[in-house]
Amino acid sequence: MPCKTDAAAIHRLISECPPLDLNSVYTYLLLSEHFPQTCILSGSGDTFDGFVSGYIPPGRPETLFVWQVAVHERARGQGLARSMLSQLLQRPGLGAVQYIETTVGPDNAASRGMFAGLARQLSAPIHEEPCFQPALFGAESHEDEPLLRIGPFGAA
Repeated sequence: MPCKTDAAAIHRLISECPPLDLNSVYTYLLLSEHFPQTCILSGSGDTFDGFVSGYIPPGRPETLFVWQVAVHERARGQGLARSMLSQLLQRPGLGAVQYIETTVGPDNAASRGMFAGLARQLSAPIHEEPCFQPALFGAESHEDEPLLRIGPFGAA
C-alpha cells in the first residue's frame, strides 16, 4: 500500500509512463493518504516499477474503479500490471468487489489487452460503453475514454 511519503516518487513514475495523464503531486498525496487500501505500489525506496490507483465509487461497494495503471518501461512485459490488480482484489477490505471498472482509450492496446487478460483470469465478461467523450475535456485535447466493466466475478 502506498503512503504519503511515496507521492513524489509515484508522480515521477507516472511522468515516465506516457501516455498516462500526469496529475499533480497533490493528487498522489491524496490517493496515498485517503485511498491506500485501493491502490498498490510495486518497488521500494524511491524506485517504483508499478502503481495502480483506484477507489470504490460512493454507494457502489461492489465496484473497484481503476483510475491509473502505470508500469515503468524496465518492468513491462512481465505481467506486473495484472499481478498488482490480482493482489489488490485479494485485500481483506475488498471482499465485496465483484466488478472492476476503468476507462481506456481506444488506441491503448496494451491496457486493453491487460484488462482483457484479467477478465479471462477472473472468468468474467468484459463490457464496453461510452463514458467520457473528447468534448467533455473542454479545450484540452483528449481522446475518447470509454468505460470497460469487468464482472461479475467471485473471489479473486
